[in-house]
Amino acid sequence: MRQVSQNYKSGKILLEDVSSPALQHGGILVRTHFSAVSIGTEGMKVREGKMSLLGKAKARPDQVKKVLDSARQHGVMSTLQKVMNKLDSLTPLGYSISGSVIAVGEGAEAFRVGQRVACAGAGYSNHAEVNFVPRNLAVPIPDSVKIEHAAFATIGSIAMQGFRQGETQLGEFTCVIGLGLIGQLLVRILRAAGVSIVGIDPVAERCRLAESGGARFAARPDESGLVARIVKETSGLGIDCTFITAGGDSNGPVELAVEVARDRGRLVDIGKTKLDLPWNDYYAKELDVRFSRSYGPGRYDRNYEEKGIDYPIGYVRWTERRNMQSFLNLIEDGRVDLGQVITATYPIEQAEAVYQDIATGKETAIGVVFSYPLTADTSSRVLISTKSIARPNTTKRLSVGVIGAGNYASSVLLPILSADKRVELQEVVTRTGLSGRNAAKKFGFTHTSTDYTQLLSQDAIDTVLIATRHDSHAQITSEALRAGKCVYVEKPLAIDIDGLRLVCSAIQEAENCRLMVGFNRRFSPMIRKTAAHFKGITAPLVMTYRVHAGPIDSGSWYSDVAQHGSRFIGEAGHFLDVFEFLTNARAEYVAAHTLRPTNITQDDLENIALTVQYSDGSLGNLLYLTQGAPGVPKEWLEVFGDGKTVQMQNFAQLYAFEGGKRRRTKAVTIDKGQREEMDQFVTAAMTGDEMPINVNSLLETTATILAAAKSLRTNTVVSVLDVTNEMFESG
Repeated sequence: MRQVSQNYKSGKILLEDVSSPALQHGGILVRTHFSAVSIGTEGMKVREGKMSLLGKAKARPDQVKKVLDSARQHGVMSTLQKVMNKLDSLTPLGYSISGSVIAVGEGAEAFRVGQRVACAGAGYSNHAEVNFVPRNLAVPIPDSVKIEHAAFATIGSIAMQGFRQGETQLGEFTCVIGLGLIGQLLVRILRAAGVSIVGIDPVAERCRLAESGGARFAARPDESGLVARIVKETSGLGIDCTFITAGGDSNGPVELAVEVARDRGRLVDIGKTKLDLPWNDYYAKELDVRFSRSYGPGRYDRNYEEKGIDYPIGYVRWTERRNMQSFLNLIEDGRVDLGQVITATYPIEQAEAVYQDIATGKETAIGVVFSYPLTADTSSRVLISTKSIARPNTTKRLSVGVIGAGNYASSVLLPILSADKRVELQEVVTRTGLSGRNAAKKFGFTHTSTDYTQLLSQDAIDTVLIATRHDSHAQITSEALRAGKCVYVEKPLAIDIDGLRLVCSAIQEAENCRLMVGFNRRFSPMIRKTAAHFKGITAPLVMTYRVHAGPIDSGSWYSDVAQHGSRFIGEAGHFLDVFEFLTNARAEYVAAHTLRPTNITQDDLENIALTVQYSDGSLGNLLYLTQGAPGVPKEWLEVFGDGKTVQMQNFAQLYAFEGGKRRRTKAVTIDKGQREEMDQFVTAAMTGDEMPINVNSLLETTATILAAAKSLRTNTVVSVLDVTNEMFESG
C-alpha cells in the first residue's frame, strides 16, 4: 500500500510503498477513502522539517531540554546517535480520515466489515491507503453524510472541544480570531448553537467564507474602527467569549482579545500561538483564560486511545469520540455545511507536490483532502504482509530476520548488524508498514512485513533478533526456538513466571538452546576491566550497583505495568547479570524493598533497594532509583573484595584501588558493550559455538528478577531456587 511520510531531518515528503498494517486486538483495519490535510498543524511540521538543525532546535526548545538531560545521564555520543536516528526516520503524516472497515479485531465487534467510519489519531489515521485504528478512535458515519465530509470529523472535534471549553450560551456574542480550517469549522458550530459570531483574520477571502458560514461579520485585524464596530454590535457590552484559533509568534491576537472582551469575559486558546498576556488589561477585566486540548477528554490517555477503555458518560459527557460523533451529527442535520470549506481535492498520488506547495505558501486552500483509488488491487494488498525490496541473495552470510525496529533497535542494534559484513539482513517485521519501510531503507533489509509468524516459517532465515515490547518477548522467543532459529532477544526474556516457563518448555521440547538475551553490560570495556581486577581471588565480593533511571516520560508504554511489566523488570537483568559475571556464582536469595508513601505512584514503586545473596557468599546490592535530580549520571558500580576496590562511574571512568594505590582509567566514549556483544553473538550463530552467555545463566538471571518482584509484593526474602522450580513446573 502507499503512505505519505516525512523525513524530519531532511524535511522531504515522500509517498512510500509499504506493507499494510497488521490487525490488532481492540481495533479495526480501515481502507481509506479520504484523508483531510490540516494545513496549520501539518504545514508547521513540513516547514520545521525544512529548517536547519539549529532552526529545528529553536522551534522545539522542549525537545532540546530532553536531549541535554539525556546527554548528561547517558553520554553525548549515545544521545547523539539516538537523536540522529530519530531525526533520520520516516514519520507518518495525517490524523483525520474516512473510509470503510475491511477487518475487525477481537474486542472491536461493535464495528462490521463494510461499515463507513471516520477515524482520528496521529500515528493511526494516517495519509495511507490502509490504517489500523483502535476502537475509541473510530465512529460510524451517518448514512446521509458524504464520506469526503466525514474525513474532517477529527479536525471538527478539535473545534467542538474548543466550543465546549468556552461554555457559550444561547444569545451570547463570540469572536473567532483566526479563520483557517479550525476557525471556519468553529464558526459553523457556534452558529448551530445559536451564538452570534464576529470573525477576524488578515486574509479577506477567509473573512468572506466565515460570513457565508454564519458570522455576523468578519474583518481584518487592522481594519479601521474594528473595536468600535464590535462594541456597537454587542450593544456596548463587548464579547462574551473569544476563541483564538490562530497560530504563530505574534502577540496581536491576545492583545486584540482583551480589547473586545466584556468585563469578566472568557478567552479560549485553541491554536498554538504566542500568549504574552498584558497583565494590567487582563487583570482589569478579570478575564477567564482557558485552554482547549485537542479533540477532548481521552486525548493522550493510552488507556482510552489504545486500550479502548471509555469514560463513563455520567462523569465525562464529551470525550474525543463523542465529540467526533457530535460533529458528524451536526453535518447530518444540515446545521454544519462543509461544501464551501472543502476547497481542494487531490489524488494521493499528488501528495508530495501538495506538501511542497504548503511549505512554500502556494497552497492557500482552507479545506484540502486526499482521495484514494478504491480498486481491487488496493483491497488485495491488505492481505499481503511482505513487501519485496530488490537486493541480491547470498548463502555465505548469516541470514537474520528482525522482529521490532523501535528506537533502541534502530539506533543501536541494527547499525551494528548492518555494518557487519558477515550478516545478511533478510526481513524486518514491524507493527506498521512505514516503520518497516524506514528500517529497510536505512539498514538494507530485503523484505518488510507486519506478520512475524511468516518470518519464523521461512527456512532461509536461520537467526532471529527480537526487539519488540517486553510483554511479547517470551511468546515470540518460544515460537522462534520451536521453529529451530538461533535467537537474540532484547531484555527482559520474560516479565512473569508463565512467560519464563514458556521459554523453558520451548528449549526442552525443541532441544534448542541457541538463545541469547541482550545483557550487554558484561561486554563493556569497563566491566571487563572490573572483572580482571578481581581475577583469581577466592574471597566473596560486596557489589553495589546504583542506577538512576530517572522518571518515566509522560505517555511512555513503560508506565503500563499491567501489560508490559515494570521498567524495573525490563532493566534489572543488565545489573544482575553483571553481578553473576563478576562472581561466576548462582543467586540464592533475594530481598527487595521499595518506598511506600501514603500515595504510591509508579515512580515510587521503582525506587527499589535490592540485595542478592550468591552461592559463593558474595552480596549484590542494587539501588534502582527514579526520584533523583535530573542529569545525574545513570550508573555507578562499586566492588569490594580481598583488599581491592573498583569504582566504575557511568562507563566514563574507572578507579581501581589496591595496596594504597589508585589507578584511573578514562574512556574515550561511553561504551556499554553492545558492539562486542553483537560481534560475539554473530560469531556463535555462524560457527555453532556456545552462545556468549550460557542459557542457564540467562534463565537464572531472569528468575532472580522475578524473585525480586515477588519479594516486593510479599515483603519477604525469596529463594531463587523456589522460582526456578516454578519455572520447570508443567503449569
